[in-house]
Amino acid sequence: MGVKPYLCTLNFSISMPGFTVAIVGRPNVGKSTLFNRLLEQRKAIVDDQSGVTRDRQYGIADWNGKNFNIIDTGGFVADSEDVFEKEIRKQVRIAIDEADLILFVCDTTTGITLQDEDMAAVLRKSTKPVLLVVNKVDNSERALYATEFYSLGLDKVFFMSSISGSGSGELLDEVVSYIKEDEATVATDKEGNPLPKFAIIGQPNAGKSTLLNALINQERTIVSDIAGTTRDTIHTHYKLFGKEFVLIDTAGIRKKKNVHEDLEFYSVIRAIRAMDEADVCMLLIDAKNGITAQDVSIFSLAARKGKGIVLLVNKWDLVEKETNTARDFEKQLKDKLEPFTDVPVIFVSAKDKTRIFQGMEKALEVYENRNRRVTTSVLNEIMLREIERYPAPMTRGYSVKIKFVQQVPTAVPSFAFFANHPDGVKEPYKNFLENKLRSHFNFSGVPMRIFIRKK
Repeated sequence: MGVKPYLCTLNFSISMPGFTVAIVGRPNVGKSTLFNRLLEQRKAIVDDQSGVTRDRQYGIADWNGKNFNIIDTGGFVADSEDVFEKEIRKQVRIAIDEADLILFVCDTTTGITLQDEDMAAVLRKSTKPVLLVVNKVDNSERALYATEFYSLGLDKVFFMSSISGSGSGELLDEVVSYIKEDEATVATDKEGNPLPKFAIIGQPNAGKSTLLNALINQERTIVSDIAGTTRDTIHTHYKLFGKEFVLIDTAGIRKKKNVHEDLEFYSVIRAIRAMDEADVCMLLIDAKNGITAQDVSIFSLAARKGKGIVLLVNKWDLVEKETNTARDFEKQLKDKLEPFTDVPVIFVSAKDKTRIFQGMEKALEVYENRNRRVTTSVLNEIMLREIERYPAPMTRGYSVKIKFVQQVPTAVPSFAFFANHPDGVKEPYKNFLENKLRSHFNFSGVPMRIFIRKK
């Protein structure tokens, strides 16, 4: 008691590895089809009717080992008085401001329109790099027509077909060429080791800023009952009882259909980028509301990004309790998070400072778990014994034999199992292998990647 934490505003450059690409253009040029193509999944709704995309879509793409965020925006109409198109216009401008790279999509079948020229005029005022993507170029005749788009005055032009994927490789090669190795100064301890970075994430009004203030014992951030008070990420250097790390307080992430204010859309993008920067994400869940679909969505996004995760059930002081209230709440919570349920759950009250330091201790443990490396000899000794007890099912009449396993040197704990028939190892058996890894080695709170490779 009475020990005050060391606190300072960071005076060094914070690395921001979350490279963000925005897809913009007038309605019905194929932006959402391109978005789905880059993600290699059908996430955005696609229709021949213009104006289908009104809310922003977010996704994570991977190309040649480089990851980047993608934002799909609605169709830009310059002077429309339609209430939806006015809102979309504001959101497109924000996406342009926040993105690192812009993909300007046009349609070769219609040629250059006035709306294309309006969009090009907006983009020429931006300092961000712009790649002009002429879509629906799926034959030589359309490729000839597409050459007229050079007249828009943008240096880098790519012809492609989002539906077939033709030309997508060349576009992606150009996109990832802009992703440079991080040269920013990283916060380090006295020995020069990088400090762990913990992002406080969650829906608006879950108590993120209250938690930060309770941890540092100062009014570092504004706290109110108005959802969305925090507009930007705030970095705080924290040191107490020999523990040292960087806390990142983010704006609340809420369902996109509820994001109306311009500043709040900025906050959504920056909160997603804060996840990229963090080693461990502390997801605050409002105990009064229980776990919601949006909480699950935030959890899944952090897991896909390979971040360590600690669940903090906040406002636990406001819940009427019986003998097994915490146990039942945790079970209900993990049932909704399946299949990734090996995550620590701490019941806290940021307002009363109940168990908040236990939450920090758990975040440090998860950070260590994320950096855990298991020697190849120990892996093979333990995992091959488990595989022998419960071998992989036969496939097409062949016995699947796994003879070797090793940990892959990546930021996210990843393991390669070498088999004679790798295609025969299906998802249920991969889940079995992951569960056995978790039962023998402590990877609590950390997503895991399982790869099956040819022996």
